[in-house]
Amino acid sequence: MNPITLSISEKFLNAFIEEQRYIQYIKGFLNTLKITGGALLVGIIIGVLIAAVRTSFDKNKDAMKMKGGFGYYLLAFLNGICKIYLTVIRGTPVVVQLMIMYFVVFAFSSNGIFVAILAFGINSGAYVAEIFRAGIMSIDEGQFEAGRSIGFNYVQTMRYIIIPQMFKAVLPTLLNEFIALLKETSVAGYVGVIELTKAGNIIGGRIFEYFIPLGIVALIYLATVMLLTYLVGIIERRLKKSER
Repeated sequence: MNPITLSISEKFLNAFIEEQRYIQYIKGFLNTLKITGGALLVGIIIGVLIAAVRTSFDKNKDAMKMKGGFGYYLLAFLNGICKIYLTVIRGTPVVVQLMIMYFVVFAFSSNGIFVAILAFGINSGAYVAEIFRAGIMSIDEGQFEAGRSIGFNYVQTMRYIIIPQMFKAVLPTLLNEFIALLKETSVAGYVGVIELTKAGNIIGGRIFEYFIPLGIVALIYLATVMLLTYLVGIIERRLKKSER
C-alpha cells in the first residue's frame, strides 16, 4: 500500500485502526501516565525535603549561628548540598539527565520506566522544591509564632501548621508542574521506553508515514493537557471561594 496515494481517512485508518495499532497508542499513553505520576511523587518527596532544609536555614541561621554548635554546621552543610543540587538539575537539560541515569548510573538495569521515573522525578524535585519554598516563605510569620505559643517546636510547627497551608497555597502551581512534566516525558523514548511519542514514531516507521501518527500523538497530548488545565481552573476557583 503506497502511503502517498492514500486519502487522509485511509491514512488515519492505516495509522490507528489496522493491525490494532490503537493498542500501541494506549500502551504508550499508559506508560506516559506511569512515568508522569511516579516522577511527580518522587519530585514532591524531594521537594518537601529540600524546601524544609532551605527554609529552616533561611529562617533560623542567625539565631543558630549565634548559638553555634553541630546543628548549625549540619544545617548549613545540607543547605549547601541542596543549592548544588538545584543549580546542577536546573542548569542541565532533562534529556541529558535521563541518558546519564539510564546509560551510566543504572546501566545494569533494563527497566526503562523505573529509570525514567527516577530521572524525571529528580529533575522535577528541583522545581517543586522552589515552589514549596516560595509557598512556605509566603506564610505569615505569625503562624510560626502561633505554633511556638502552643508549645510546638519548629518541626512540629512546620508539620502541623505551615506545610498544610503551604500545600493549599501552591496546589495550582504544583498541578501546572504536573502538566509540564507530562509533556517532558515525551523524551523518554531516548532510553528505549515506549511512551506515547515513541509509540507514534514506531507506527510512523512501520507505515512509512509520520504525519498522521504524530498528529494523533499531538492530539492526545493536547486533549490531556486541556483536561488537566480545566481541572486546575476548577481547583483554583474552589480555593478562592474557600478563602472568602
